[in-house]
Amino acid sequence: MTAEHRSQQWYAGEGRDAYIHRAWMRRGVPTNAFDGRPQIVIANTASDLTPCNSHLDEVATAVKGGVWEAGGIPLNLPVMSLGETQVRPTAMLWRNLAAMSIEEMLRANPVDGAVLLGGCDKTIPALLMAACSVDLPSLVVSGGPMLTGHHRGVPLGCGTDVWRLSEEVRAGTLSAEEFRLSESAMIRSRGHCNTMGTASTMGSMAEALGMTLPGAAGIPAPDSRLLERAHEAGRLAVELARSGRRPSHIITRESFTNAIVALAATGGSTNAVVHLLAIAGRLGVDLTLDDFDRIGAKVPLLVDLQPAGRFLMDDLYRAGGLHAVLREVQDLLDPAAITVTGKPLVDYLSTAQIWDETVIRRRADPLQEEAGIAVLRGNLSPDGAIIKPAAASPHLLRHRGPAVVFDSIEDLRARLDDPQLDVDENSVLVLRGCGPKGYPGMPEVGNTPLPEKLLKRGIRDMVRISDARMSGTAYGTVVLHVAPESAAGGPLALVRDGDPVILDVPARRLKIDIPDDELRRRSPNEATTSAYAQRARGWEQLYIDHVLQADRGADLDFLVGSSGDEVRRESH
Repeated sequence: MTAEHRSQQWYAGEGRDAYIHRAWMRRGVPTNAFDGRPQIVIANTASDLTPCNSHLDEVATAVKGGVWEAGGIPLNLPVMSLGETQVRPTAMLWRNLAAMSIEEMLRANPVDGAVLLGGCDKTIPALLMAACSVDLPSLVVSGGPMLTGHHRGVPLGCGTDVWRLSEEVRAGTLSAEEFRLSESAMIRSRGHCNTMGTASTMGSMAEALGMTLPGAAGIPAPDSRLLERAHEAGRLAVELARSGRRPSHIITRESFTNAIVALAATGGSTNAVVHLLAIAGRLGVDLTLDDFDRIGAKVPLLVDLQPAGRFLMDDLYRAGGLHAVLREVQDLLDPAAITVTGKPLVDYLSTAQIWDETVIRRRADPLQEEAGIAVLRGNLSPDGAIIKPAAASPHLLRHRGPAVVFDSIEDLRARLDDPQLDVDENSVLVLRGCGPKGYPGMPEVGNTPLPEKLLKRGIRDMVRISDARMSGTAYGTVVLHVAPESAAGGPLALVRDGDPVILDVPARRLKIDIPDDELRRRSPNEATTSAYAQRARGWEQLYIDHVLQADRGADLDFLVGSSGDEVRRESH
């Protein structure tokens, strides 16, 4: 049976089951709605509790228009949504659940193709993971970034300026009242964060992977061109269903090469690493942590965007957008990788232009010569850890200092500002118990605040190491995703206060400078392995029992791989 007729397994025929399927769906649709017209589901993560996605119902309406125009039947399907700023204990705990639930709903229903509406950090990864597992013809429409807000004439970067301004309050250089006043200016419009945080990064990654209409990444949420492209996406979804062009045809090893190049050139979020690894796992593509270093390490940073630079997402789109960036590094892209249109990504770059060279730099004049994610290994991270050099302090990329260890985020909050804490600017803050199993859910706490007494001395960065993640909007010399995590028996659990820690990013080293035999003799204390897991139930317990480590995308072990769209049984 051809791809366009998958829904006919439900609707074709004169039997009782087909009657039931058709009759319950005949609510104002054309009389020939079930005679082979492609049924296109709009997997919609709109939710008032996901404020960055709250406008996606309007986008869905535009998609519907395109589906109707192309001869398909559009079907809105609200799916699990994750608001990064709202969900406790961390949205990452629920990414795999969202992906699993979306996958099952795509498979279980009589649909032939899907338009995936996302925006906020975890929504696009979850949608892509689901679409890859069910391998139904699909494409992504990103809800886009918000417009830039200003406070006292200064542009505000979502997230990035939250971290910056909150530290200034703690340092005593900004009043709490002024900090509060900036709050209403931070979020100027609908849309997700306007920095190159995780949401903007994953929208860009979706395009670099070939899963969006070419040129769609980064359109600001209030821009009418977003609705125009959403309409086009609806039309294309019908074509995809008729042709049978699936994610497995589009997202290949070559596609991940292009995504990694795009990640480095734009200064994208470290969270893209764990999401891309998870997406690759759903497709059976052999992508590893080392590929990010091998492919991306020599890629120049071309986009002067917060948190690695100065500007914001509406500036990037105005300056030429992702295609203008990719044209500058086209020689590093794989020309074989196609997009949802069936044509190679590189075919769309020839007309791209840089309209503002202060926002998008030329290849010959980059912000940084080598800006890709660096993968660190050593006796602290035998399975790898990562750092984003573009967001770090250059003088700290080679550093040796004594460890100051915290066993949990609660431990850090309780002791960080203690005047008696033995810490100075040369110390290395080590946070553990915050990995996939240990928290559980691997929260964005790796960019830990600095001790108040150091902030008051003017210190604004230190080396920080953890098994956690950090917000894509964050910055600093922060080593993340240490694997194995402390709760899984990783060496991070063995670090003690005062241990000399060596970070050498150019040499890709992360180690504790003590003899191996001493390290082997040590045992972690009970607090290091997190007591929270002992209180887990339901999804959290399932997650703890089955989550993979960060170097494998922190997916669940039983969700790796594709199951396809076939449903073998039915009972009515």
